[in-house]
Amino acid sequence: MQGSKILAFFITFLVAFSAIHFAILKPEGINIFDSKIFSSITLPTFGSDRDEKKASISSKKTTIKKSYNKKSSINGFSPFVVDNFNGVDVFSNGKETNVFGRNTTADGYNLGLRYQCVEFVKRYYYEHYGHKMPNSYGHAKEFFDFNLSDGSYNKDRALSQYRNPSYTKPQEGDLIVFGPTPSNGYGHVAIICKVSNDHIQFVQQNGGPKNPTRINVPLDNRNGKYQVLGKHIVGWLRK
Repeated sequence: MQGSKILAFFITFLVAFSAIHFAILKPEGINIFDSKIFSSITLPTFGSDRDEKKASISSKKTTIKKSYNKKSSINGFSPFVVDNFNGVDVFSNGKETNVFGRNTTADGYNLGLRYQCVEFVKRYYYEHYGHKMPNSYGHAKEFFDFNLSDGSYNKDRALSQYRNPSYTKPQEGDLIVFGPTPSNGYGHVAIICKVSNDHIQFVQQNGGPKNPTRINVPLDNRNGKYQVLGKHIVGWLRK
C-alpha cells in the first residue's frame, strides 16, 4: 500500500513538473510545424527512380529555355534534347525549316542557327575539341571545298578534307558532308560516331521529324579506297 502511494506521488510530481517546464519554455520553444524546420525534414519517397528521372528531365528543359531564350517556341513548339554524343546535346527543332535564333559562344564565336545541322557540328567541334573554324558562316554544302584534292587542308574550316572515296578511312569524330539535292539546296552535315569494317554511323541534328538522329551507312573498300555508299555524301573533314 505504501509503495502504491509513493508511485502515485512520483507520477503526480512528474506530470506537474512537465507542465511547469512546458509553460516556462513555450515562448522560446520550437513549433514542429514551423515551415523552416518542417521543410528540412527528409521524408521517404516512393518511385524515386522514376521521379528523379522526371525531375532531371524537367531541370534540363528549364536550363535549355534559360540558355536559348531569344525565341523559345514556334507555333507552340519548343526545342528539346533528343540525343547526346560525347557530352554534346542533339536538339529537335520540329520542322527542318524552324529556326530559334543564332547561337553564339560566350566569346562571340558563331555556332549557327538553332537548331540546324550546321549548329550541331560546329557546337560539337567547339565543345569537344575546342575548335573554331576561321570561316564561321556558310551552308552545309560549303563546308566541303571541291577545289581541294583528297587529303588537303581546308583553310576555311581549319580541318583536313577527304573526298568520297578516299585512301583515308573515315573515323569517329569526322565531320561528314552531304551535297545539295533537288529538294535541299543547302546540303547537310553530321558527325561520324561509329566506324566498322563495313559501315559507319553518323549522328545528326535537323535530319527531319521522320528520321532518327543516328543512321548506319555501308562502307566499301575497293582498290585501297574507302567509299561511304550513302547518297550525296561528298566527303569528310577531320581535326
